[in-house]
Amino acid sequence: MKRIALFNHKGGVSKTTTTFNLSWMLALQGKKVIMVDADPQCNLTGLVFNEDDFEAFYSDSKKHNLKTCLAPAFEAQPKLIEAAICQEVDIQSDLGGQLFLLPGHLDLSEYEVTLGIAQELSTSLQTLKNLPGSFSYLFEETAKHYQADYVLIDMNPSLSSINQNLLMTSDYFLLPTSPDYFSVMALKSLKKILPRWAMWAKKAQMNPLLTETFYPFPVVTPKFLGTIVQKYREREGNPSKGFEKWIDDIRKYVNNELVPALRGNGSGDEMVMTLDETHQPIFKQFSDFNTLIALSQAYQTPVFALTDRHFEDAKYSGVVKDTMKQSVAKFNDVFSDLAQNIIKLTS
Repeated sequence: MKRIALFNHKGGVSKTTTTFNLSWMLALQGKKVIMVDADPQCNLTGLVFNEDDFEAFYSDSKKHNLKTCLAPAFEAQPKLIEAAICQEVDIQSDLGGQLFLLPGHLDLSEYEVTLGIAQELSTSLQTLKNLPGSFSYLFEETAKHYQADYVLIDMNPSLSSINQNLLMTSDYFLLPTSPDYFSVMALKSLKKILPRWAMWAKKAQMNPLLTETFYPFPVVTPKFLGTIVQKYREREGNPSKGFEKWIDDIRKYVNNELVPALRGNGSGDEMVMTLDETHQPIFKQFSDFNTLIALSQAYQTPVFALTDRHFEDAKYSGVVKDTMKQSVAKFNDVFSDLAQNIIKLTS
């Protein structure tokens, strides 16, 4: 099982949309995938459920979500964390892949303070020693239960202790961005923050207080897979001039500043994966989904899997429908290529 975190402390960069579409595409390519909604906003869970199902799910106390599954550790319950019972997503494919969701919870942030205290290694209390390894243990047990190939984690836009834990206990991570000044600023801060987190994780891995527990802190070094740039307008098949400038700036900063910082992060471990043909991490561009995103949300379907039935139900026809179908085909190609690159780098 490979764990991939989708992280950026800047909001509005389509982390949730990317998690949903990429997970579905990996499943279509024959992989068994679990999506984890680790954002208290629960937008990923909302993409999978319609409104009625969403309300019914959370009204049933027996249904598993990320917070209830972690409760044995965070609420000192007299039992071990068990594998989550996930919600299966029907991808309507005969290729052998499957897709599951571990739903989020609006109150997950209640665990933030106690986890933050537990992760201050020099002052960790004996009663809190199980917390830093609990997320990893839950994902490992759940992946074993479903024999999953991948666990993709949708994270909230913050530098919280939960995000620090999720990222530093993952095998790989992707950085979704948008082509603007604030994404470049976010990358500049991550250049400082990620090496600092890597050093923290290295200390945690060697601390007996966190390794000799029911939920040991894992020995893993997260590898940077690459950057995804989304939400820009096109002109004649290319980013319009204003967006093109920011896309180039992001690419240059990632390759010339962030990647060297991750390689020399101070922990002694390599934190970057590169493609053979470019010797650089993945760099993928997705133009604005426009109307397709509304249809995707309405039908709980990725943008690349929308069909004639969806367009007809939404009353689209003629030239408009043909244009949307062309966009669907384009996004199918891009997400397929992204999934294949990830499979290649993580095999």
